[in-house]
Amino acid sequence: MKVLVIGNGGREHAIAWKLAQSAKVSEVLVAPGNAGTAGEPKVRNVPIAVTDFDGLVELAKREHVALTIVGPEIPLVGGVVDRFEQHGLKCFGPRAAGAQLEGSKAFTKEFLSRHKIPTAAYRAFTDFAAARDYVRTLTPPVVIKADGLAAGKGVIIAATLADAEATLDRVLRQGAFGAAGTKVVIEDFLRGEEASFIAVVDGTRVVPLASSQDHKTRDDGDRGPNTGGMGAYSPAPVVTPAVHDRVMREIMLPTVRGLMADGIHYRGFLYAGLMIDDAGRPFVIEFNCRLGDPETQPILFRLRTELADVCLSCFDGTLGVKPIDWDPRATVGVVMASGGYPDAYDTGKAITGLDNATGSDVKVFHAGTKLEGGRVVTDGGRVLCVVGTGDSVRAASEAAYAGVSKITWDGGFYRTDIGYRAIQREEAS
Repeated sequence: MKVLVIGNGGREHAIAWKLAQSAKVSEVLVAPGNAGTAGEPKVRNVPIAVTDFDGLVELAKREHVALTIVGPEIPLVGGVVDRFEQHGLKCFGPRAAGAQLEGSKAFTKEFLSRHKIPTAAYRAFTDFAAARDYVRTLTPPVVIKADGLAAGKGVIIAATLADAEATLDRVLRQGAFGAAGTKVVIEDFLRGEEASFIAVVDGTRVVPLASSQDHKTRDDGDRGPNTGGMGAYSPAPVVTPAVHDRVMREIMLPTVRGLMADGIHYRGFLYAGLMIDDAGRPFVIEFNCRLGDPETQPILFRLRTELADVCLSCFDGTLGVKPIDWDPRATVGVVMASGGYPDAYDTGKAITGLDNATGSDVKVFHAGTKLEGGRVVTDGGRVLCVVGTGDSVRAASEAAYAGVSKITWDGGFYRTDIGYRAIQREEAS
């Protein structure tokens, strides 16, 4: 069968790479893809934008695509799954109604409150003066979120009230996030350790994938501005068996039941960004309606079950009949980014050393890259994700950074401490 992957980032490269390993999959089409997917066996890029729904549907029909998997959030929130289903095509991802969980933080907070799912206390505002007056009643730090999609950069942790007021001014009055920031959600600050909990959902059943942890901030030691993610690792030791059970019991299952109660059929990946406190209690920070990036890269590196089978089981009622099989080894993914990211950055920089970085324990996934005159050049803020595997998180980290050391381009940078919490846990035990 042929499978179509919609997107052009590192997540989509990893999805296409994993799908192509299946003997059941004759070809993987990626629309529009990147320089990495262009070089994968059994993978073909097709220059159709993720928002060109008519073009994507026509492609799926023309190529007799058996399954489409949507990578990024923008087409999901825009209703690409609804469009495919109108044409009788299997498209893995939630319809627009379910994708509101990611498309609107205010919608999600109202949903969580209504269904009594643990999350931080919050208020939502569109008026600057009202928002400013509210933050003055809080004790900092304060979390301020743009309501809409902001490419992972719409969350600001204000350390002081002055920072909070300046942030509100920048978002609500100066339009820092455009339409995504016409409404803000102001939350109490939660203390603990973050983890990414991603599951496969068929509308009623929930099957979790391997746990992972993302590093959102740009600089070592979890400092600097928020980004789309500077690296991730799997599994996340903070998700102990006890915490895993609580997340399923208190968050994932109640979320799917709540969606059903609200008349929303949710099929696809459901990603809960969690804060886990010192007592092991999980709280929802955010929901995403797709696989995370860069969590996908280390998670799929560990997946042994065929990805197409997992997705198709959500259409034929067999999700959970067979357990998902995982490589027990750890994986660490290190994002290499363009200088200036997450703010302004240059593109078109030639990348060297890619062929020397890969091996049996290392894989380089492309994100912001393209082919130009036979060369691979930078074409985004997050450019590559180098994944290493090993019997421990430290070993996986060493493999990943060995790969990173072989790759260079003008202005490229990366964090040097991805996975440090898990490594500290390993050393302590």
